[in-house]
Amino acid sequence: MKLKTVTAAAGVAGALALATACSGATTGASAGGGKAPGAADLTLTPTTARATGSVAAVNWLLEDEPDSLDLDTQGGSAGRTVLSNVCERLYQLQPDMSVRPFLVRQAARPDARHLVLTLRDDVTFHDGSAMTADDVLFSLKRHAQPEMEQSDEFGNVSAMRRTGDHEITITFKQPDALFTKALAGDAGLVYNREQVQKAGKDFGTPGQGDACSGPYELSGWKSGDSITLTRAESYRGEKPLTGKVVFRWADDSAMVNALATGAADGTYADSIGTAAALRGKKGLDEHFGPSTAALALIPTERGGLADPDVRKALSLVLDRSGIARSGYGGLVEPWATPVGSGAWGYAKDAFAAAQKQLTDAPAKPDAQDLARAKELVKNAEKAPGGPIVIGTDSSQGRMVIANAVRAALAQIGLKGEIRTVPAAQYGEFYGDKEARADIDVLVADWYISKSDPLGFYDNGLSDSSNNWVGFKSAEYDAKVAEGLRTLDDAERAELAIDVQRRFADAAVWIPVAQMPTALVLDDELTGPPASMAYLYYPWAAQLGAKKG
Repeated sequence: MKLKTVTAAAGVAGALALATACSGATTGASAGGGKAPGAADLTLTPTTARATGSVAAVNWLLEDEPDSLDLDTQGGSAGRTVLSNVCERLYQLQPDMSVRPFLVRQAARPDARHLVLTLRDDVTFHDGSAMTADDVLFSLKRHAQPEMEQSDEFGNVSAMRRTGDHEITITFKQPDALFTKALAGDAGLVYNREQVQKAGKDFGTPGQGDACSGPYELSGWKSGDSITLTRAESYRGEKPLTGKVVFRWADDSAMVNALATGAADGTYADSIGTAAALRGKKGLDEHFGPSTAALALIPTERGGLADPDVRKALSLVLDRSGIARSGYGGLVEPWATPVGSGAWGYAKDAFAAAQKQLTDAPAKPDAQDLARAKELVKNAEKAPGGPIVIGTDSSQGRMVIANAVRAALAQIGLKGEIRTVPAAQYGEFYGDKEARADIDVLVADWYISKSDPLGFYDNGLSDSSNNWVGFKSAEYDAKVAEGLRTLDDAERAELAIDVQRRFADAAVWIPVAQMPTALVLDDELTGPPASMAYLYYPWAAQLGAKKG
């Protein structure tokens, strides 16, 4: 899938207030181009120190139990966190968010509309059978079925064929620059065809095998209790230092307690509040890495923010540094785009420089920003006719954002009202137009699965289901289309930066902050990546003790 919502609650009661004492250096390029006020003393690094010692077993925490371990039928970060160690992909997302061939030995493009994948011939599944081109083709066609999670990644594919004993040829309707990046995600998972067909509808449920080829194999799933992975002794690559990984799940407060007391050894914290609550805890290390995730405000169809000048005015006076400090313990960074720097899987310097040129999303608004915002509202063609309704749930971070939005609206002479709904109902805002019919703007957080900003900016297309405010620009649509078919990275980066500027100028979404990946580890452990790559990269294969 191109886009996923992040629906984990953002707060642990009382924790963020304790964490606001953190202050110091920025996590990266700030929204205004310099130091980001309100950001904690963080350095975003994609990796941790290499492990040298073996470990018999570790206990790892997830935010919730996966509904299924068949990622074609049920996506989600919990299932990916487990299966990234078990199931391999045709391409592999690296800790620095770049992408390289993996189960593919060589990739060639004889022309712009064909991709020829030469497959490795040394891959075996956990049942001992060899990976074949038929397994790969079966997997790709399964992912592409309309009812499957990854079907949208195959919309530009006109044919997929086995063209040799170890070769697959994919034909596109038009050149597709992001398809290999999709193959580093769930669209590139390779399954043992025989095992999947034998399991049928039960594939991915407790008691079924994993049908995969990674450094760990699924050895047990006790529904409601735990999932266990054990080291695959026959794995062709470097053997993991950790023999067994046992996954359990807990809500925020229970997770904090388990990590603080040593009952659990680590987690990739879906909620930044978990990391904030554990800052400085004895016996724990925290690592923060790049992610594509960002906090944003999404204007809705209701129309209270229909005028782009009003949206820009709101953006100009929003106190992002205050939100970062009070809502997220300084562990997020004020940001000028609605996609995090983890999307910069190439041309990082160009994207970083372009981010600094966006001036309509200041970290800490000044008098000049306020004066300009008031002028925009004064001259707006579609001034709001009533209060602007802000939709959120009651989680700490989102409530802080909602209150900051209401305060910002008051500064520019507009009234805001906050509508708070239960967490389960909040999730409906994203996919159900009727559910958000009574709100004008949603306090939201998102991540994209591909390390390319264009994987986000297709949300501004005139026909995008995520373009709720109805932004329409034929030129924007044409630029996005051109970028998606531009195979050269440098040329595509130029187009992506152009599209980014247009999206920002129209304030289709209002950016708030970028969220890092947060890795919390027992301080005797090290090795896994600290970046968002953990969702697709075999992180546990690098987990071990600091000392041999």
